[in-house]
Amino acid sequence: MPLQVIVGAQWGDEGKGRIVDWFAAQADFSARFNGGDNAGHTVTVGSRIFKLHLIPSGIIHPQIVAILGNGMVINPSTLFDEMDLLNQAGISVSPERLRLSYAAHLITPAHQALDKALEASRGKGNIGTTGRGIGPAYTDKAARRGLRLADTLAPNFCERLHNHVVDANRILGMLGAPELDPAPVCEHYQEYAARLKPHIADTSLELHAALQAGKTILAEGAQGTLLDIDFGTYPFVTSSSTTAPGALIGLGLGLVAAEVARGIGVVKAFQTRVGSGPFPTEVFDDLALRLRGTGEHPWDEYGTTTGRPRRVGWLDGVLLRYAVRINGISELAVTKLDILSGLENIQLCTAYRCDGKLFTDLPFGPADLSPYEPVYEQLPGWKENVSAVRTWAGLPLAAKAYLERMTSLAGVPVRLVSVGPEREQIVNRQ
Repeated sequence: MPLQVIVGAQWGDEGKGRIVDWFAAQADFSARFNGGDNAGHTVTVGSRIFKLHLIPSGIIHPQIVAILGNGMVINPSTLFDEMDLLNQAGISVSPERLRLSYAAHLITPAHQALDKALEASRGKGNIGTTGRGIGPAYTDKAARRGLRLADTLAPNFCERLHNHVVDANRILGMLGAPELDPAPVCEHYQEYAARLKPHIADTSLELHAALQAGKTILAEGAQGTLLDIDFGTYPFVTSSSTTAPGALIGLGLGLVAAEVARGIGVVKAFQTRVGSGPFPTEVFDDLALRLRGTGEHPWDEYGTTTGRPRRVGWLDGVLLRYAVRINGISELAVTKLDILSGLENIQLCTAYRCDGKLFTDLPFGPADLSPYEPVYEQLPGWKENVSAVRTWAGLPLAAKAYLERMTSLAGVPVRLVSVGPEREQIVNRQ
């Protein structure tokens, strides 16, 4: 279909970069629609590992035009670091290939300072923010006092930026945090503005024209469904819409686009989470280390953005079914199946128990999962190393049985299965 929306079906870090890379080979546009540099997509190409936080990972393919949509908040410093990294790797990030929505909002050092000060003020009640300024930038957007990329083109941009820092200093002072000097911030952002200018465009119009022309757009979601501001484990969530319908708003596409959209949900073969918040199927000790890895390899379970060790656990079928419904997912891409190789048995959460009752769906969403106890189904594991498998028939019978059980719980088919970190280590069931 012309619009393909790839979203995480868990708490983020599902390995979306790998799946985006697979679909991007046949696409014309790769577009991010939410979040900022609190996200991280990793793509391994041969011996090279690309870790991108803002620029859509599809840009690695030479035919792709990359879009940063209006639903994003953008730190220019991070953006330019990524542009320089890609240029050094021989990947063009010219204004013709990298387009930024005029309506996307800027992240400033004031936002970052506020983020860290507010998180520190919460003490033990902190929500696990990355400290990148994402929340304060979205707060300014909702309060109608934010700075958009279009504002960098205005003659009074420096004046508005100066006032923004002064306003932030009042809050920082109340929180007992150091205040910022507006002068160097304005100086740096004037330089950023000059470099941003040729990339700023009406990306909504450009994407609309692309769909009209029959082009294929790959919409990349950041974070995961369970971190959605409305439908996630609130308040342990991010500040944007991480679900597939959010792609329409975050890219400025209308309902006509929804009629030709296809939703692909990326899910790990087990469950992970970074930071605070509920996690019913979490495991600890030796089993946690077995699933997480030691951190010696780039694909071990440590946050791409934060570097924090991820919490790990068994796959939660209740939350997976919820993610499928909220997003309108039509097919699943399962990552890290290879990590489960060698386990004698695998647990799979199929329902929750509370007050003697079984729940296969959540009565009021996933915000408060504390009353629920996971109900597990035990499946046999497999000993075979699956990293060299490239066909469905080549997978061990127990691995196929596990994937089929995931399909029955989710209600949608598994199409792709990742069996290793390299871009070619994917089984396409079709």
